[in-house]
Amino acid sequence: MQLFRFANQEFLYLLLLIPVIGALFIVNTIRRKKALRKFGEETLVKRLLPWLSDSRPVVKLILQLLALAAIIIALARPQYGSRLQETRKQGVEVVIALDVSNSMLSEDIRPDRLTRAKQAIERLVDRLSDDRIGLIVFAGDAYTQIPVTTDYVSAKMFLSTIGPEMVPRQGTAIGAAINLGVSSFTPGEGRSRAMIIITDGENHEDDPLSAAEKASGLGIVIHTIGIGSTDGVPVPVINNGKRDYLKDNEGNTVISRLDEKVLQDIAAVTGGSYVRASNASIGLEEIFTGIKRMDTDELESTMYTEYNDQFRIFAVLSLILLFADFMVMDRKNRKLVDIRLFRFKI
Repeated sequence: MQLFRFANQEFLYLLLLIPVIGALFIVNTIRRKKALRKFGEETLVKRLLPWLSDSRPVVKLILQLLALAAIIIALARPQYGSRLQETRKQGVEVVIALDVSNSMLSEDIRPDRLTRAKQAIERLVDRLSDDRIGLIVFAGDAYTQIPVTTDYVSAKMFLSTIGPEMVPRQGTAIGAAINLGVSSFTPGEGRSRAMIIITDGENHEDDPLSAAEKASGLGIVIHTIGIGSTDGVPVPVINNGKRDYLKDNEGNTVISRLDEKVLQDIAAVTGGSYVRASNASIGLEEIFTGIKRMDTDELESTMYTEYNDQFRIFAVLSLILLFADFMVMDRKNRKLVDIRLFRFKI
């Protein structure tokens, strides 16, 4: 984990001014010495102008450059350290199970079922606050895409990478998705747990109603969104760079139909709601309203606190350096001309 960073790193480019200023000072010093030599020998000029100092301008420049560096670093906002902090929020836990089988590529819902479903999830995530969310993908098997979390940004990021290719075995195992969702919830959260299943409902693998009854017994409410046409449409695929339609083993075009009955039964068993998606409406508002009516629990979550700003240290240091620069005069005090605090030469 990163323990140190600059919040405004772009200001660090200003540090390039320091060597430029140093180089200009050296050039100016050389030109000044050449100008003084026109008046006579260097030792004679120093006797005539004993208050002139070669070292004091160098000391002042160093102080000024250090002060400038401190100011730039302060502007870049150095931040150090972070710590784990327990937070408590009032909300619900929501696990979304998204069907990623090949049939979800059907285009009866534009641009296709899967893309439309991902858009629906993204909108739902945008509406959540103080709630935990998890994401499951399923086809012939179910997999956890993101564990239950309050990190909505990560949920949306993982959502953008979802496709049928991420599940090796095709099919539609709604029961497996429900069972995995049940095990994904935080134990003991009671009535504050909800699950949303988005699928075309063509279950070919298991018994989703038995899984739904088990979830209902644990107080989990399941909402279902049916996406697709009950009349059935072919499933588009790309073969050798050409668009085609999915065929079965006998060479017949596979027709994908929305099975509303199983989704309605799942929702009814758990006290949830069923919504049929369309090109005009996905049914997001109905699902979201149902979730927000649930009793909320106090959810604990562990998160990293914000980095602690350390710019004040460099701001104070710059003030000290500027004050020191103010106290050092360019020329020697005429009364203290014989006292040499700075003995080096340039």
